[in-house]
Amino acid sequence: MRVALGISYNGSAYQGWQSQLSGQTVQDQLERALGQFATRPITTLCAGRTDAGVHGLMQVVHFDTDVQREAASWVRGTNRFLPPDIAVQWAQPVPDAFHARASAIARRYSYVLLESPVRPSVEAGRVGWVFRTLDGGAMRQAAQRLLGEHDFTSFRASSCQAKSPVKTLYRLDIHQRSGGLGSSYWRFDFEANAFLHHMIRNLMGCLLAVGQGAQPADWVGSVLAARDRDAAAPTFSPDGLYFLGPVYEGHWGLPTRAPAYDWLP
Repeated sequence: MRVALGISYNGSAYQGWQSQLSGQTVQDQLERALGQFATRPITTLCAGRTDAGVHGLMQVVHFDTDVQREAASWVRGTNRFLPPDIAVQWAQPVPDAFHARASAIARRYSYVLLESPVRPSVEAGRVGWVFRTLDGGAMRQAAQRLLGEHDFTSFRASSCQAKSPVKTLYRLDIHQRSGGLGSSYWRFDFEANAFLHHMIRNLMGCLLAVGQGAQPADWVGSVLAARDRDAAAPTFSPDGLYFLGPVYEGHWGLPTRAPAYDWLP
């Protein structure tokens, strides 16, 4: 049978999602826990690999197994063997035609940013940080130039293994919530058919260059047209980046939200 799981994790302690020899990745921890619960090795495939330090609110994986367990048992049993910063949120049997990555029609991320004269403390590792005041209007103007289908080579890491740099960005929404002592929290919501390696962190670097007045809003369009990574701003911190999860067609019947969605600012 094929089983799909929804996974949430704080990525601060891990070297990203994908398994490595060190064993210090989220996939390594998950597969170790699944193996202990099922008493046999289990290999998973995920909807979207995340970098070191990036968090996941609803990563989706699937695996094939001949072990028969109730859905709730996969959740409780696997969580028993997982560290506190990783948890299975739900489990569901799926048809063999379902594929966590290939069946996704879109992927969603949020970046949470603290604008404050003082660096984060309680939120350290959970938010990005800038100390200069941001111009939301300028950043939203820049964001409009990024929507649609484009060649995002300028926002692609040199190590990116994607077959094509052409992606379609469906949504880039920017919201601000004022805080105390002259601070603000900003949330940047991204949705696309797929993302390149470091694409969001490179987009954030450029949006913040505009927001801080170092570049005009239309500069982002020039960066996009250049198709050259050197034309863009430096890659921004992974700390405030959250993988909200993939989007699937409704007929798969999978959950669309996890509890942490309501915690995220």
